[in-house]
Amino acid sequence: MGMLNYEQTAAWLMEHDGFLILTHVRPDGDTVGCAAGLCRALRQQGKRAYVLPDPGLSDLFTDYLEGLYPPANYAPDTVVAVDMAARSMFHDTAKVYLDRVDLTIDHHPSQECYARHTCLDASRAACGELMYDIVRQWGEVTAEVALPLYVAVSTDTGCFVYNNTSAGTHRVAAALMETGIDFYPVNRLHFRTKSFKRLKLESMLTTGMQMFDGGETAIVTLTLEMMQQLAATEADVDNISAFVGQIEGVHTGVTIRQLSPLQCKLSVRTEPGELNASAVCALLGGGGHAAAAGATVDGTPEQALQAIRAAIAQVRGF
Repeated sequence: MGMLNYEQTAAWLMEHDGFLILTHVRPDGDTVGCAAGLCRALRQQGKRAYVLPDPGLSDLFTDYLEGLYPPANYAPDTVVAVDMAARSMFHDTAKVYLDRVDLTIDHHPSQECYARHTCLDASRAACGELMYDIVRQWGEVTAEVALPLYVAVSTDTGCFVYNNTSAGTHRVAAALMETGIDFYPVNRLHFRTKSFKRLKLESMLTTGMQMFDGGETAIVTLTLEMMQQLAATEADVDNISAFVGQIEGVHTGVTIRQLSPLQCKLSVRTEPGELNASAVCALLGGGGHAAAAGATVDGTPEQALQAIRAAIAQVRGF
């Protein structure tokens, strides 16, 4: 298994063809934006490239992948995973390729290096930053490629307000904007628009919020019943894990989302330099970044609550 920098990755991609690009389970803007941007850039270089359909894709992101899905019975020669740190991030359709990923491009420090080759830069705020450096090796980055990459970078930094945002992040965003993309609709859609169902969900989460550690730790639970009651969709809960961290005085925010009666997804958000969210989630089979990480655990929401509280206590040393 080889480690490649972005220049070596760009050269490696040009040596191959017949691409199928994978996005992670419950896809967000970074994985979708990277997949769409890479796919379009490869096609501009004369390559055959497609993105594997993801059954969990939200309506928020469908437009970015229009025209990029493979024809029936497509047999790829080269499989590339983007923004996928772990084997657990393969959705059901992608699992057939789990043991034949040729290259993964990622920015998570918890990357498991499951692919034949890995391009990893954990200093990047978003995988989209790294992807921009890769595709610009092939020449001028067009607006068609730049728009999904802007989605990747902006969404993974909370529109450039999360602590992972760096001067380099802004330089990449500026370069993408200079291609002439219409970025305002993207910003409005992802950062300034909430459905009424989303507002109702946030109200329910606030009502059921549990506070610990003198109010510095807040845990909310999003149940199947709440989703069903409002007929909420994936678009209504996009990035809902950021909600609890917006509350004044909260240093550690945990969102428990019930995926099935006996399975829950945990999302942990912490203040920089305090509790290591990745270390907490690693105890539960997950991972991510120091200030933002996640894990999927078996059990009821109450069991998930006890599991995450125990993991937090263990990392804190008490």
